[in-house]
Amino acid sequence: MRNNKWIFYAGITILSWGIWGAFIEIPEKAGFPATLGYCAWAITMIPCSLYALWRNQWKLSSNLQSISLGMFIGLSGAGGQLILFKALETGPAYIVFPLISLSPVVTILMSVWLLRETALLKQWAGIVLSLIAIILLSYQYPDNELITGYNWLISSILVLIMWGVQGYFMKFANKKTEAESIFFYMMLSGILLIPYALFITDDFQSVNWGPDGFYLALGVQFLNALGALTLVYAYRKGKAIIVSPLTALAPVITVILSLVIYSVIPGSVISSGMVLAIVAIFLMI
Repeated sequence: MRNNKWIFYAGITILSWGIWGAFIEIPEKAGFPATLGYCAWAITMIPCSLYALWRNQWKLSSNLQSISLGMFIGLSGAGGQLILFKALETGPAYIVFPLISLSPVVTILMSVWLLRETALLKQWAGIVLSLIAIILLSYQYPDNELITGYNWLISSILVLIMWGVQGYFMKFANKKTEAESIFFYMMLSGILLIPYALFITDDFQSVNWGPDGFYLALGVQFLNALGALTLVYAYRKGKAIIVSPLTALAPVITVILSLVIYSVIPGSVISSGMVLAIVAIFLMI
């Protein structure tokens, strides 16, 4: 933690994911399905991966350990996104999003137990506040939707576990191989899941391939890919128990941008989350 570069990388992740969150719904509302948005994200991972390899003088670790760790990290992250689509088909967003926002808890517990990571008392206070803030920032106001079955709950818990485990292994892998190689195999795993994303896309839904659909989705999803790249670097430089909850506070930027762009005033729950998040950030860094 003496090397404060992790703060720089974590900051880029928060900023890029925050902007991504503010604009992600625009192409979807314009007629570009979320599943195809996943495909756009997987495509934008390619230039980010090439940049990372160029930065590393085109060195790519091809041993079994590097490949397996990178692919596992990529599949757990990208696979979680696809499972989330299915969870939201039958489950209420106001329960699903706060539930999966608890994924940093899994990362923290695994890092303390397996990596023996520790933090100062004030940083632990920040971690606790950040977890509360993440839940509040992920809050979705309930509608009159009738909840049936438990498949959405099982899917949500699975996403929670997958994303939490991904955070731990991202830190673990950085101890075993280069960050650039990790991201390359993350990109590859995301590309491999494109056929499934196309399979679950509604064939009867018209697709907007225009500037405010496909092309805007590419631009927005590039921010998602950039955030993923800098997240890998943040885990290489910083402790997982701090990086995980810190970067999950990107919705603060999303809420602020939504307020400015769409004149949407956040409710008391989200506002409370923003205040807690700001305090938590100062305590953790």
